[in-house]
Amino acid sequence: MKKIFTTACIALFAATMNAQMLHTTVAQGEVEGVEQNGLAHYKGIPFATPPVGDLRWKAPRPAQKWQGVYKADSFKAKPYQQSQGPARPDQPGVSEDCLYLNILTPAKKAGEGLPVLVWIHGGGFNTGASWENNGEKFAQAGIVYAAITYRTNVFGFLSLPELSQESQKENGRAISGNYGLMDQIMALQWIHDNIAAFGGDPAKVTIMGESAGAISVAMLCQSPLAKGLFRGAISESGGNMAPEDNIRIDNNSIRNMAGSEQYGKDFINRIGMGKLKLKDLRKVEPEKFMGDPIAFGAGGALWPVYDGYVLKGDPYPMYQQGDYNDVNILMGTNSDEGSMFTGFLGGFKPEQYEQEMKESFPDPTWQQKFREMYPGKNDQEAFDAHSDIFREAAFAWPTYAWGNLQSKNTAEGKGKGKVYMFFFNHAKQNFFRNGQNTNRQYMTMHAGELGLTFGQLGGFGGPANPSDEALSRLVMQYWINFIKTGDPNGGYLPLWPVYAEGTETVMNFRDGAYLTGIHNLPQLQLWEEYMKWRRAHKTTIKK
Repeated sequence: MKKIFTTACIALFAATMNAQMLHTTVAQGEVEGVEQNGLAHYKGIPFATPPVGDLRWKAPRPAQKWQGVYKADSFKAKPYQQSQGPARPDQPGVSEDCLYLNILTPAKKAGEGLPVLVWIHGGGFNTGASWENNGEKFAQAGIVYAAITYRTNVFGFLSLPELSQESQKENGRAISGNYGLMDQIMALQWIHDNIAAFGGDPAKVTIMGESAGAISVAMLCQSPLAKGLFRGAISESGGNMAPEDNIRIDNNSIRNMAGSEQYGKDFINRIGMGKLKLKDLRKVEPEKFMGDPIAFGAGGALWPVYDGYVLKGDPYPMYQQGDYNDVNILMGTNSDEGSMFTGFLGGFKPEQYEQEMKESFPDPTWQQKFREMYPGKNDQEAFDAHSDIFREAAFAWPTYAWGNLQSKNTAEGKGKGKVYMFFFNHAKQNFFRNGQNTNRQYMTMHAGELGLTFGQLGGFGGPANPSDEALSRLVMQYWINFIKTGDPNGGYLPLWPVYAEGTETVMNFRDGAYLTGIHNLPQLQLWEEYMKWRRAHKTTIKK
């Protein structure tokens, strides 16, 4: 009998040791998650007070304490956006009440000191949701995975003179916009303060994003408000090195405070609300802000602003001066990023190309230089030119400039953060090029790498195949190593050296991994010269 009792106790103890940590305590109170494939999943934890009513267009405020046990068993709404319906029955719709995060942990108890990955979703600062990517494979590798939400579009990035005046009275800073970035920073602060309760180590946080999420990662590396909240960053198709200007021309500049306020006024006037006072604008139903085609066009128009507070200003000279959050970076882009944004416009004709050249490059001298680099004399050339210009301006040049500046500082002893550069050119069917007679159908489109980096194959970009599965295992191991140690190398993986400009240190992913130099270098060098010119030539605001 004693032996049976002892055996039962041992079995119970073993089961307890292997059980998921489904209950823990954070600053706001007790919280209970749900089991998911051997992991504990905490869904929809509030990290801020709902930014609704009088809190619309204000900096986020800390979450309030709750009574009893908070049931973190379902995802909360995605940020308010034009696409409002759920994709699946288990996915919620949209709401301004969206400041929640999700945590997936393999820990069995609090305080295990596991590395932490924080995912920041993309969507052009316009759309997206925290739960659209599944971080289960990162958690199964011993990483606490957190996915955060932030306000987007008009609710996350609207500037108005009245909002700036209100901020001056309340906070002593005449700024507005960047509410979405402040949401991200508050989420990171909440994670820093509470992640140990889920088995994570607040000193081992890596942030990761794709597209606008990757641009956010770059901006967090530049924001003084985010200093000390993470030790590493992964940027998939992002970067932010655009010059400051009074207007935003495509991806060639970012508005300063004056330009962002003017854009906000123009937006409010276009939707017929220009005569409403701020208190009345805060009462308008959210869907009434969603109908403006200019602000919600391809590529995004409601965008972060160089406000001198969240984002101090043009980051290029900041990096030259060593003024940034100095952490290890794993960064890179895809080979055919711009085709998605060109395809959304329904193709591109030479006459559209010419109009685009005049709008994007108002100076005739630069127009000619870009025409020579990106010819657009027939339909295919025009599509390719627009695609490549978008790729370089939005993703490739900012990443190239960021990598060069930080790696140079580190090599010269002015910084410590190492840079690891990648390039995805894996052969996948690109449906934005359907019907085109071009081998670019088999280049990697924007977001085409996400299935590989998350180990979720067979979705966006076409069905899975053995090549994808093998490459995904390789890529994921690099990412996991980086999250755990700050270095992607280890084990059986091909050596990935620290990036250095002018050398073959870029890891190219196409049916395997091999080193190359920077791709599309002549184009990137042209953009480097053009952006230097743009920094010295601001555009006049038209009122």
